Amino acid sequence: MLPELACTHSSVLAMLCSCLHEPAKPIHFLAADALDIGVRMNLILRVCCFQIPTPCVPTFQLSTLVPDRLEAIQRYTRELQYNHTGTQFFEIKKNRPLTGLMDLAREMIRESLPIKCLEAVILGIYLTNGMAGVERFPISFKTQFSGSSFRHIVLGIHYAGRFGSLGMSRREDLMFKPPVCRTLLDLVLEFEGSYRRCWHSLKKVKIGQYVSHDPHSVEQIEWKHSVLDLDRLSRDELRRELERHARDMRLKVLKGAAVPSSPTRERRKDTSSPQRSQSSPHRRNGRSERRSSGEKKATEQKSVNDVGYQIRV
Repeated sequence: MLPELACTHSSVLAMLCSCLHEPAKPIHFLAADALDIGVRMNLILRVCCFQIPTPCVPTFQLSTLVPDRLEAIQRYTRELQYNHTGTQFFEIKKNRPLTGLMDLAREMIRESLPIKCLEAVILGIYLTNGMAGVERFPISFKTQFSGSSFRHIVLGIHYAGRFGSLGMSRREDLMFKPPVCRTLLDLVLEFEGSYRRCWHSLKKVKIGQYVSHDPHSVEQIEWKHSVLDLDRLSRDELRRELERHARDMRLKVLKGAAVPSSPTRERRKDTSSPQRSQSSPHRRNGRSERRSSGEKKATEQKSVNDVGYQIRV
């Protein structure tokens, strides 16, 4: 058992600086500096102070059910722990292509540093890639408490006609939801109830489109396909908007399945040059055509010279 530590950002920095034989002083970090400090702090705590175990990435057998896989992924995300330091160790730009975000997810696994909600969404996308029958989409929340606004994001899950979520939060009921909700409205209302128990009032919900399962895709994640203002929408209007969004996501999946995987390759096959044995008659026709076109060019050139223009070669 590890001794309990009441670690704040300043105490962690002071401990780190003392281990590095550097004076403790207030430092403002960039994202790269924060990651470097986090790696060094993790290494010092593991080697010098405590033996902190690194969470193991879940691996699954073919017989493992999808709900069990989702619970294992959420358990791994929770073992990374929430980042309470106030410094973000991984810089996530939402406009990066999916392949770049997947590289960042591999870096999260390699470093095993504490993360926040946005990092957990990227990690969840990476760990659920290739999972048959599972579709993923981002869900963002804006809440209000005591006059201040707060934002949170989770990874929505759609499997076997049911909705759930993966994520990271300081609150246990604001991250993982098993895929048991019949509609998207039920999932949003589930989060609204969780926020209500935290004395937060839900103001806005932003829902994105399904994320591709191709880790090498260069397309960007669509973070807010639908923006829903709960203060302006009635319950029936909210239900209709969420049904429309769910329908749009299904159409995107069907449209992606209808498009051939490599249309350019098929076009090359159609427009490829014929074999040499078959091209001899065409080549003879081409020579006669070239002669006729050459004669035509000579007559055109002669007519142009008659007009008085001089052509330089």
